[in-house]
Amino acid sequence: MSTPARTRTGGFPIGLRLTGEFAKAPVADTATWAAAHGFGCVDIWASHLAAVPAWRAGGLAVGTMDLFGPEWTGMLSADAGRRRATAALGVQNIRAAAAAGVKLFFIVMLAEDEKLPRKETFGYMVETYGALRDVLAATGTKLSIEGWPGCNAQCCNPESYRAFLKEMNSPQYGINFDPSHLIRMGIDPLRFVNEFAPHVVHVHGKDTFIDPERLYNIGTEQAGVFAEGLPWGGYFWRYTIPGAGQAPWTKLLTTLQSAGFRGHVSIELEDVNYNGTLEGERRGFIASRDFLKSV
Repeated sequence: MSTPARTRTGGFPIGLRLTGEFAKAPVADTATWAAAHGFGCVDIWASHLAAVPAWRAGGLAVGTMDLFGPEWTGMLSADAGRRRATAALGVQNIRAAAAAGVKLFFIVMLAEDEKLPRKETFGYMVETYGALRDVLAATGTKLSIEGWPGCNAQCCNPESYRAFLKEMNSPQYGINFDPSHLIRMGIDPLRFVNEFAPHVVHVHGKDTFIDPERLYNIGTEQAGVFAEGLPWGGYFWRYTIPGAGQAPWTKLLTTLQSAGFRGHVSIELEDVNYNGTLEGERRGFIASRDFLKSV
């Protein structure tokens, strides 16, 4: 087993999130490879709870575990019964995973009906995730909320994060900081982390490349007539490994360090240059690791 890799700035342990072909391999094989290449943690799916001991036996801590499998959107459903049932499932999942030693739960605030007004789904979110406050506190666990902006999701911009954290008023609700989503939306990730660093509990190592020529030809508001969308992206942007996009990583990590962040930076591999094959994903994880070690 190699020495665990860390970022140069802050010395944060570098981990990985299961994705693509990597997630299809046996746990023992992936854990052995990851530990041998210096990765210190793995972010796993909700369906991998039973495998937590195997990940640990392979030398990897669990960074985050998804709180839900396919049930995510039930928390923001317009159906009160579905909201109650999904929140009850969340309580059950937290208790079971906490008993196995999981401390952070990954969540995206997805809307069930994307056409509903955001003020309405915000209220549903406050209701259902507020119902998890007691079990999170009792188990010493936290939510790690990622701001993916699809499906009319909440908590994907400063306005929504700020309002939700104020409503919850609890340290059990934290942010999974992923600069790639902010960049694609035109939100300054450095300004964001300057405001929200005290709430960050986990970081995704992922970046976004903005194609200036496509941005000029198409803009941000219209779909292209002739240009097709980019793989792992949109008309003028695509996700990349850290360092291949616009994120100012050294400044971001310095800000987190100053705010007292002591968690992991987990590489979430979504890059057309690496995804699609197991060997390609391994190269992508290693390239990402090497870049993060240098900043």
